[in-house]
Order: sequence, then C-alpha cells, then structure tokens
Amino acid sequence: MFFDPLSGWGELALALAAFIGSHVIPSRQPVRARLTAIAGERAYLVAYSVLSLLPLGWLIQASANAPYVELWPYADWQRLVPQLAMPPALALAVFGLTSPNPLSIGRRRGTRFDPEHPGIAGIVRHPVLWATLLWSVSHLVPNGDLAHAILFGVFTALSIAGMLLLDRRSRRRLGEAEWRSLSRNTSNLPFASLRRGWVPRPDLSVVVKLAAALALYLLLLFTHPYFAGVPALAA
Repeated sequence: MFFDPLSGWGELALALAAFIGSHVIPSRQPVRARLTAIAGERAYLVAYSVLSLLPLGWLIQASANAPYVELWPYADWQRLVPQLAMPPALALAVFGLTSPNPLSIGRRRGTRFDPEHPGIAGIVRHPVLWATLLWSVSHLVPNGDLAHAILFGVFTALSIAGMLLLDRRSRRRLGEAEWRSLSRNTSNLPFASLRRGWVPRPDLSVVVKLAAALALYLLLLFTHPYFAGVPALAA
C-alpha cells in the first residue's frame, strides 16, 4: 500500500518533527546569538513566538486527523479535569509572561528582579512551563486515543525537560553564585519557597492579572469548539 506522508500518522509525524524543530533549532545558543545579532532580542522573541504557533496549530490539527485508536474509554467526568486545571494554568501563564524573571521563559533585559520578592517565581520558578504542564496533563485525561496521547505526552515531557534545561542554561549564563543568589526564593516544585519561609507581597497588579487570566479562561472555554473542534463544556 502506498504510504502518504501528508495524511494520517505520516502527517502527525511530520507535524511533530516541525514543532520540535521550530523550538529546538532557534533556541540553540549559536543560532539564537546569530539571530539576535541580526534582528535584536525583542524582534527575535516576537518572531520566535509567532512562528512557533504555526507548527503548533498543524500539530493539533494532525492529531485530530490521525486514525482513532482508543487507549481508554471516555467518561463525562473527564471534562472536569481540564476545566479545573486551566484557571490556575492560565494564571501561571499570564503572571509568567508579564513578570520579570531572569531564570525562566520571558526574561527581559532591563527589568528589575528582586530575589527577596520574586513574585510568581516564588510560587514556582518556571510558571509558563508549569502552565503548559497543567494544560497537557489535564487534557490527556479526556483524550484517551493514541494520537492525542502522543500530542499531550510530548508536551508533558517537553515541559518537564524544559525546566531542567532552563536551570542548566541559567547556571551557565549567570554563574553558579549569581544563580544561587537569584533563585534562593524559587523552586521547581510549586509553593516550596513558602514552606522555606518566603512570604508573598500581593499588590493591585495581582488582581489585574488574575482578572486577565479569568477573562482568557472564559474566552477559551466558550470558543473551544471553534479552535479545537470539540466543546469544553458538556452538551
């Protein structure tokens, strides 16, 4: 039988390779240094973020188009898992992308980071990756077919590996002493810094960011059938 690489499992494999390649290749230090020297740090980050969305959309579509192979049966209660997990996931994403954090994704030059009051990094060092982890694990539960298990399993693995990789890169970039100084009130485990004695200092910006996360959650909840093909709420 003729194998068509642009349909079924072939399309999923190509989309997966494109997605991983779009993240791994531009983020390698020699490539990133060359691109930022040409376009600048801000332009690189914007282009990297925008271009990453294209293979992501293809990967999601390819997962939906792949042959259905059931791994576990669907039950209505499974919808509750992403419904409960996505509000904190989106809050982590909003806080992570709008807060200074030299140790993780979204670090911005010229922004002030106080290691005594690290903000969202005091809750968890890599909030954006934890948001991705919550999204992928929670969506795995109601999607018990092989293609979506591959999709969300890959995101789960990349989220965990990303935290370890970012820590290693930060140690090398900052030096061990500076990294320890900046990370002393952060942790890869949520709320571990609270148990060590760190006390958060919420302000008005916390309320604004939580409101933004809630608005984003409601938007995604009701538009889910249009971009994912299935309703997030029970019919």
